[in-house]
Amino acid sequence: MIRAFTLPLARPLPTARGTIETRSGVLFARDGGVGEATPLPGWTESLEDCGSALRAADAADDWASALAACEDAPAARHAVSLAKLDAEARNADVPLAAHLADDPADSVAVNATVGDANAQDTAEAVRNAADAGFDTVKVKVGARSLDEDVERLRAAHAVTDATLRADANGAWSRERAREAFERLEGLHVAYVEQPLSADDLEGHRGLGDDGVGVALDEALVTHEYEAVLDAADYVVLKPMVLGGVDRAREAALEAREADVEPVVTTTVDAVVARTAALHLAASLPDLPACGLATADRLAEDFAADPAPVAEGRMVVPDAPGHGVEVSVDA
Repeated sequence: MIRAFTLPLARPLPTARGTIETRSGVLFARDGGVGEATPLPGWTESLEDCGSALRAADAADDWASALAACEDAPAARHAVSLAKLDAEARNADVPLAAHLADDPADSVAVNATVGDANAQDTAEAVRNAADAGFDTVKVKVGARSLDEDVERLRAAHAVTDATLRADANGAWSRERAREAFERLEGLHVAYVEQPLSADDLEGHRGLGDDGVGVALDEALVTHEYEAVLDAADYVVLKPMVLGGVDRAREAALEAREADVEPVVTTTVDAVVARTAALHLAASLPDLPACGLATADRLAEDFAADPAPVAEGRMVVPDAPGHGVEVSVDA
């Protein structure tokens, strides 16, 4: 059974393909489990292709056939594979995290995100996040000059002991990135996310030698995973983009084997996928703060949130399955 949905964003979301004001997707239900597909063009298949794949999956006779119908549509496969995991966990009467791992965490640290602003406003926003309990704050960079961005991060460092992250969204050249990494040393910046274009994997290999790590995000869409691991200190794993919680978990474990640290995030998903990502993060030991505090990007949701952010953490629901109660036939 499938059900389409559209949710308004609390504020417009700028992307490489333009600004979006809503998040649309499809819920998929089978055998008592529910999954969510919320595609984001440029990262996943289109909403139209996602819907076509899920209609084929809905008509399939079994789970294997349903998953096969979505093989070329990662968001659709996310929904089907999550519905399968949810059904299995509910049948076993355990939370999804406990279905994924023997000793999952009870809660997961999450980072706050601060957008572009001048140094004073950036520092104030970072301090407010730290006062709210966040130990890690990601600051968007790249829209201003390097001098301005360094000053913003220096001002943020001056007002808090919180760990900082910088997200450049591929805005820097190799020369600017090298200078940035040198100047950010000593400012509690754990890593810079996607400092160069996603296409420039080789350029990323030359960064990260000054105490500031390299995190790759968009590069996972355009390169083989093994090559990304060879160029990164951290990988930003979005289950919706990777084709499911199951595949994201495999990617996280593979990263750990390569001495690369995984960070689980969302693509501004609705409550089912967002909560499933929380279960995934809980199933992986000792993760750094994850990018799961995205519920406030939505003006409304289609079901109650069982894991709101409090003091910079999200508590994993202890109900069977992913813990979100939603009717697909509504």
